[in-house]
Amino acid sequence: MMTIKRINYLVTVAIFYLLLLLSCKGFSQKDNGSEISTDLKWSERMALTLMKNHTESYMIDDSKVPHWDYVHGLVLTSFEELYKQTKNPLYYNYIKSYADILIDEKGTIATYKIQNYNIDMVVAGRLLFNLYEQTKEPRYLIAMQTLRKQLEEQPRTKSGGFWHKKVYPNQMWLDGLYMGEPFYAQYTTTFENGKNLDDIAHQFELIQLHATDKKTGLLYHGWDESKQMAWANSQTGTSPNFWSRSIGWYAMALVDVLDYFPKEHPKRKELVGYLNAVAESLVKFQDKSGLWYQVTDQGNREGNYLEASGSAMFAYAFAKGANKGYLPAKYKAIANKAFDGLTEKLIIVSVDGEVAITQACAVAGLGGNPYRDGSYEYYVNERKQDNDPKATGPFILAALELNR
Repeated sequence: MMTIKRINYLVTVAIFYLLLLLSCKGFSQKDNGSEISTDLKWSERMALTLMKNHTESYMIDDSKVPHWDYVHGLVLTSFEELYKQTKNPLYYNYIKSYADILIDEKGTIATYKIQNYNIDMVVAGRLLFNLYEQTKEPRYLIAMQTLRKQLEEQPRTKSGGFWHKKVYPNQMWLDGLYMGEPFYAQYTTTFENGKNLDDIAHQFELIQLHATDKKTGLLYHGWDESKQMAWANSQTGTSPNFWSRSIGWYAMALVDVLDYFPKEHPKRKELVGYLNAVAESLVKFQDKSGLWYQVTDQGNREGNYLEASGSAMFAYAFAKGANKGYLPAKYKAIANKAFDGLTEKLIIVSVDGEVAITQACAVAGLGGNPYRDGSYEYYVNERKQDNDPKATGPFILAALELNR
């Protein structure tokens, strides 16, 4: 006859293994055929959809093998915010599994090459602050120090701006502000007593000064200080068009970086001013649907389309900006209108509750091989991808800020 103590032990073991099955391998709904409830908030519905279709977090963006990448950093940053609100360990474990498969016990980041000086590779480091705080495992700290070393050595324009990549000399892209500055701000605040906040503000100052169009207030995708690139304006060095997602990267960078600028910091007011300026310019180009076009200022010109990732990024930046008091309260309503546009025009929900966001530009850049000229035709003809991570991550963040 089993004793009460023995029964309790067996029950404890059974519960432990059940929790282990649910949490350690990711949320594998695909295996058990369960549905995603439409009663959940949009943030969880999207997150559970991603976990259902990418049972391991390294599989985000349909990756076949693990690699250190900015899209994983973006999506898993949204999962981190979701975890903070829900305290559901599924989301924490999903984040942790990405770090653990790519960072070994010595803190070496698999597939990462510092010598490329690609600023895109910095953003995933944001995931490591909370992991290090929770576990105190030295490998997370060492990995963060490696990424900080990259920023220390990152090539710069003569005026002090980070090159987007070593292979793109003298160029700053709006994308790069999101890729590098929030990590830089959190690192210098956490480990350096904020000593480099002025350098971070300087990156925004350069973009605001050189990439802003005086007529519309919108920001061009890229700026070449040398004015040597074929896409660069010979007088200003700017690329020829406004791409909504690039402006979205910039707006998100501002609201995330401001988390680390103390109210008394002399540059904080300046950054808040930049956020207000870009928000004010963007509202003028918001479609009646609440969304924004792929090429921001070209409306319904032939080939242009209402694009998901930029619209989701603006919804997040406006909502967070209003919630934090950086932007006037009216921007919360503007963000809600954008979110309504996303859910009513671009979201498809399957019979089992999976959420798909459509009309998302898969990728766009400048220069390179094959050459990307930054023309209107270039932007509107790049391929689209449903549930592209550049749309899903900001969608989750926007849903959280709007409590939708």
